[in-house]
Order: sequence, then C-alpha cells, then structure tokens
Amino acid sequence: MSSQVVKTVEELVQPIVAAKQLELVDIEYVKEGKNWFLRVFIDKEGGIDIAECGDVSEQLSEKLDEVDPIKEAYFLEVSSPGVERPLKSEEDFAKNITKNVYVKLFEPINGEKAYEGILIDFSNHTATIEYKVKTQKKQVEIPYDKIAKARLAVVL
Repeated sequence: MSSQVVKTVEELVQPIVAAKQLELVDIEYVKEGKNWFLRVFIDKEGGIDIAECGDVSEQLSEKLDEVDPIKEAYFLEVSSPGVERPLKSEEDFAKNITKNVYVKLFEPINGEKAYEGILIDFSNHTATIEYKVKTQKKQVEIPYDKIAKARLAVVL
C-alpha cells in the first residue's frame, strides 16, 4: 500500500516540481503513532525556501484531492530534505563528491556495515570514501549496489 501511494504521489508531483525547476528528492508515506504522514522533500541549487514549499504543497494538495489515492486521513508535508539530505541515486553521489557522507550497507565490507567520511570519488558505480580510524585515514570502495541507504552527514 505504502509503495503504491509513493509511486502515485511521485507521478503527481513530478510535473509540478519540474515546472518550477526544482528537484524531487524523496517521498515518504509513514504512520507515526495514530497519524499518517505524506512527506515530500524538494530542493534546488542554493536551497529551497518556505514559499516554494508552500506553493508545491498547494498544487500537490489539489492534485491529491482530484485523484484521491489515499483513503485514510493524513498530513501532507512539503519541505527541504535538510542538511542530511538522502543520496538516492548515482547522480546524487556524483554531485556530492568532497562532502561528508554516511553510508549504510546491505552486507559488510571489511567487517563494517556502515561508513562515515568524505566521498572522494564516485565512478564506475563505486563510491570511494575516506574515513578515519582513530587518527589514521583509510579508504573504502563501495559498489553502488551494496548501498542500502546513504545521506549527507553533518560534521560537528
């Protein structure tokens, strides 16, 4: 059910964000407590502002009312993905070389299922991450198809 809702919403919102030259980053349809939330994350070079989120929300809300793909009550949220935006595609990896990333794997590489460090390269469907173990810098090459989840990571 949830994946069908996401697919339908993606089909509805894609023309809206494309017309505004925005990027659709992610869509979530999740239940938290008693409530359902439909979250749409959008962005653009230089960041998104609240007016753009509001505009997309209004247009999407109209489309959702027409098509009515969700039977239960839900809250619609349209926002920026934030500083820890997800990396959902190979293009996202290629655009974020030199940034700090957190990558969770389907299966361990070198005994680890997660890495955080600087994305120093992405080529041939492989991410190369430089990370630290105590004071020593190391590198790991991670095939894209081994990545379960990835996001930008804030360095404190």
